[in-house]
Amino acid sequence: MRILVQKFGGTSLATEQAREFVIRHIARERDRGYALVVVVSAMGREGDPYATDTLLKMIASNGDSLPAREKDLLLGCGEIISTAVLVSKLRSEGINASGLTGGAAGVITDSTFGSARIVEVRTEALIETLQRGDVAVVAGFQGRTENSELTTLGRGGSDTSATALGAALRAERVDIYTDVNGILTADPRIVSEAKPLTVVGYAEICNMARQGAKVIHPRAVEIAQQARIPLRVRSTFSEDEGTLVTDDRTFAGTSVRDKHVTGIAHVAGVTQISVYAREGQVDVQLQVFQSMARHGISVDFINVTPGGAVYTVFDRDAEKAVQVLEKLGYIPNAVSGCAKVSVIGGGMNGVPGIMARIVEALSEASIPILQSADSNTTIWVLVRQENMADALRALHTKFELHL
Repeated sequence: MRILVQKFGGTSLATEQAREFVIRHIARERDRGYALVVVVSAMGREGDPYATDTLLKMIASNGDSLPAREKDLLLGCGEIISTAVLVSKLRSEGINASGLTGGAAGVITDSTFGSARIVEVRTEALIETLQRGDVAVVAGFQGRTENSELTTLGRGGSDTSATALGAALRAERVDIYTDVNGILTADPRIVSEAKPLTVVGYAEICNMARQGAKVIHPRAVEIAQQARIPLRVRSTFSEDEGTLVTDDRTFAGTSVRDKHVTGIAHVAGVTQISVYAREGQVDVQLQVFQSMARHGISVDFINVTPGGAVYTVFDRDAEKAVQVLEKLGYIPNAVSGCAKVSVIGGGMNGVPGIMARIVEALSEASIPILQSADSNTTIWVLVRQENMADALRALHTKFELHL
C-alpha cells in the first residue's frame, strides 16, 4: 500500500464549512490511490465547545483538585469527538471510514499523564483498517499505557501522533494541514513581506518551531527526521502545496535557491537576568541553575562567564526567579520586557559574516543588542520587546528573504 498520513488541526474541523475542505483533501488523495490515515485534533480553539482549553475551563472553578490521570480522560474527549464527527461526515459522502482512539490505533505510551512519551506504535489495527479499504480516522494527542490507561501527549500532541504513525507505517509522506499556507520566512502579522518557503530542512524548521514559529511542533519534526519521512505543511483552505520539509532538496523535482538564512523567528515576553559571583566564589553558576531547577523555572539564552551568568526566563517567572536569587544572597539585575529574535538557516554554518550582517542590520535601525548566542544553524539576539518588530523587519530585509 502507498500510505499517506494527513493531520487536520482544530481550525480545520471547527465548522461544517471547514470540514467540507477536509473532505476534499481526503477524497483527492484517496482518488490518487493512497491508503489514508487521518489524524485529528479537537475542534476549534478556546471558546469553541470541544476545544482543549474549553474543556479545561469546565474544571477550572474546582482548582487543581482533578488528578492528572482523570484530567487526561477529560482532555482526550475533544479528539474523540472530532474522530466521530469526521467519520460520520465521510460516510455521508460515500467514503468508507473507521474511527480509532489513539490507543486503539496502537499508540503505546509511558504513564506520564499530561505529557506522555510514545514508546511504541503497534500498527496491526491500522493496517487491518486500511486493507479493507477504509480511511482510518485517528484521535490525535493521545495514546494508552500497557495497562490501557488513556494518556495525552502534551503540547503539539496531534502533530506528534501523525508523524509517529507515519514513521511506524513507513508512510510515503505526512501532510500537516493548518490555517496558514505553509511555513513563512517570518511572522506575516509583523513582517508584511514574509514569503512562503517551498522547501525547508528538518533542522531548520525544528529550530524555527522552537524559536517561536507555531506551525508545527519540533517533537513531530524530530520523529519525521529520524524516519526520513517528508512532511508537507499546507493550508486546509486552499489547494496550494505549501512547504515541503525534507533534507532532500530535489525531492519530487522541487529545487530551491540556496540561501544562508532561511527565516526569522521570535519569542516575546522574556526577562534577562544577570547574576554575579561574590568575591572568591567559584560555584555561582551551579547555585543559580540548581535553584532555578528546584523552583520549576525554565531558563534559556544562557551565557556563562567565570564571574557569573546571564540568562532569560519568561516574564511570568521573573519575579519568582529574582526572589529565589535574593534568598541566596545575590543581587540580580533583571531587565523585563525583552524578546528573543532568531536568525535561522542550515546554510550559515561556517560562513563568515553572518553575525556582522545581523549587527549591521540592527545598528542601522538603532536597535541595541542586549545579548547574543549561536549554534550551527541559529544565531539569537536579545532585544527590548518595543524594538522586536523593527528588528524582525530589519533582519528580514538584510538577508533578502523577501526576494
